[in-house]
Amino acid sequence: MTPVMSVVELEQFFRKAFPDVPEDHHASIDSIEPGRVRMTLPKAALALRPGGIVSGPTQMALADRAAYAVILAHIGLVAMAVTSNLNMSFLRAVEARAVHADAVLLKLGKRLATVDVRLWQESESKVLGQASVTYAIPA
Repeated sequence: MTPVMSVVELEQFFRKAFPDVPEDHHASIDSIEPGRVRMTLPKAALALRPGGIVSGPTQMALADRAAYAVILAHIGLVAMAVTSNLNMSFLRAVEARAVHADAVLLKLGKRLATVDVRLWQESESKVLGQASVTYAIPA
């Protein structure tokens, strides 16, 4: 799988597609590689739950954004590709600091794409959350 979009192109798309998101709340795209995207959600964008840990909905949103990013990076700007399934496992508490997401394309078909997303902070080997995400791609 060869990417068809650059980091700059994909970040520009997200800013145009989601104009209501404050600039300091956008996840940055750190890298695009064949079949992979790495993103970082800044501390400013984190919604915290009691105890000062990152909320589940925030983690799910990052996983969903990372899945969308890796798919678009490989098929181009298909804005109406939509989430059809997201299954999230919360493995460890996520501290109130930047969170990284590694999204890996498992299958990229004509109508469906399946992505594995892993969230981490200190070390990518210490997974904090994992999501399996399926996107429907319009014809």
